[in-house]
Amino acid sequence: MPTTVERTWIGDLTAVGGRKDKRSFTYRAFIPERIADTDPEVTFESAESALLAEIAIEKLNAHAGGAGLEAIGPLFLRSEAIASSRIEGYRTTSLNVARALLDPAAARGAARTIARNIAAMQNAIEVGERGELDVESLLAIHRTLMQDQPEATPGEFRASQGWIGGRQTSPLGADYIPPPEDEVPGLIDDLADFMAREDIPPIAMAAIAHAQLETIHPFADGNGRVGRCLIHAIFRRAGLTPFFVPPVSIVLAARPRSYIEGLIGFREGAIGPWVASFAQAVNRAATEGVAMAKDVGDLRNAWFERSGWPRQGSSAARLLALIPTSPILSAATASKAIEASPQRTLDGLKRLEAADVLGQISRGTYDRQYAAHELFELVARCEARIADVGGGQRPD
Repeated sequence: MPTTVERTWIGDLTAVGGRKDKRSFTYRAFIPERIADTDPEVTFESAESALLAEIAIEKLNAHAGGAGLEAIGPLFLRSEAIASSRIEGYRTTSLNVARALLDPAAARGAARTIARNIAAMQNAIEVGERGELDVESLLAIHRTLMQDQPEATPGEFRASQGWIGGRQTSPLGADYIPPPEDEVPGLIDDLADFMAREDIPPIAMAAIAHAQLETIHPFADGNGRVGRCLIHAIFRRAGLTPFFVPPVSIVLAARPRSYIEGLIGFREGAIGPWVASFAQAVNRAATEGVAMAKDVGDLRNAWFERSGWPRQGSSAARLLALIPTSPILSAATASKAIEASPQRTLDGLKRLEAADVLGQISRGTYDRQYAAHELFELVARCEARIADVGGGQRPD
């Protein structure tokens, strides 16, 4: 059974703020039930929702092979990472994120943070591919995510009490106070043992593991993003997502209140309803992802037609295949990616620019940069459609 423990916060008379910010007080930290050997509650609703979500993910990934659209996998990954970061308050445009990925050294602000989230999510998928869902894997994902923020102690568990909501300086008035720091290693070991089980369906495992990580809140920062990376590591290990990541964070970000209420319910023992709610979000993301893949395929066909159907193997044809993966290209990066000479690459870029497939976004003529604006607009429309939970109802 979950418990709480009373702790004392020692006030600091030199702290910034009023008297409440400086005084000592007692608080209660939550210690969740361990789950390594748990027998999760199964309801008809949660079982059916999980099954339908698995079917939707399989359809999404089957669409990849049938349409020859394996290259749009990074689009889904980028959308997922952007939405996961949005939940934590990091907002920027997909264009800015693509610029950050093209030139990480020049990236700043939210775009840089989201680029790190994309790298962490890719790391998580590779972890799932190798089947290494252990403690060190979680630390490695966090290290990738937070490597530019030393104050967050990248790749290490928190060494002090954390909390959510309330004041920045103390847990006074916090919405949730997770386990004390000395409980974290044992709880994470228990989570790793749970993820090693082979008797839990992947949708249910991802839902429970994500919620348990959120409950433990093991890091000084980045817990939500690591938890959502964990979802995709579990999906990949189970073989559900060989090509496409269902952008489930878009649905979760559109319903923040329901998402938080589901996590609170999980802490209180409502595992079945949480699994059902999570599975429904995955189902919507995967189902709408199929439509997004089709839209991208249709756009790519339109590009080929407008470009005069460049012959197979030409620089223009190879660039058209590359654009969904890299919607911003420089002449130098494109030349390397398609393994063509700088002149042949530039010829291909100019041909696609003349066909309104690409538009130059840099000034001058040296190392020009091009963007596929139609693709960014299409992705924005698709993300809005995925987020439109309830078919037009206002998100809660």
